[in-house]
Amino acid sequence: MSKKVALDQYNNDWYAREIGAGKLKQVLWYFANAIFFKAAWNPSSGLKVFLLKCFGARMGKGVVIKPAVNIKYPWLLTIGDHSWIGEEVWIDNLAPVSIGSHVCLSQGAMLLTGNHNYATETFDLMVKGIAIEDGAWVGARALVCPGVTCRTHAVLTAMSVATSDLQPYTIYQGNPAQPVRERVVS
Repeated sequence: MSKKVALDQYNNDWYAREIGAGKLKQVLWYFANAIFFKAAWNPSSGLKVFLLKCFGARMGKGVVIKPAVNIKYPWLLTIGDHSWIGEEVWIDNLAPVSIGSHVCLSQGAMLLTGNHNYATETFDLMVKGIAIEDGAWVGARALVCPGVTCRTHAVLTAMSVATSDLQPYTIYQGNPAQPVRERVVS
């Protein structure tokens, strides 16, 4: 039999202290993200990279950020050299997200760092960072779950869900993603 929990017991105040930015910075980013990133009108990667740096992201050279990208907190984001962030990618980084060099996040991919503990009465928020190592490719509409590392040159195919670490030079498919073959790079 399930117990009822009073709404005042749902307290995730700790979260506001842990994200690494004050309210003003969060509000300013909310509007910058809405105007320059999530809106499809802005094709300029250079402006987006500049804005991300202004808000604390660590950005490599030659990064391409396509239109309609949603980034939760740039101060928790690192992107290496010559990486590609495709249309409608959502980086929901409530915890640090590290994207290596020569990485491709295809259209509609989602990096999700937060989840809720359904086994507790207060449904506590749980967050874990994500690492996408050099040369990895996250396919269109694929999902990378909290705490996952996509090792160097791993591939997560379109619409697949990574719930655990992906091994290097391996192609993964499905929900949950399973290894299907070796990735041979020539």
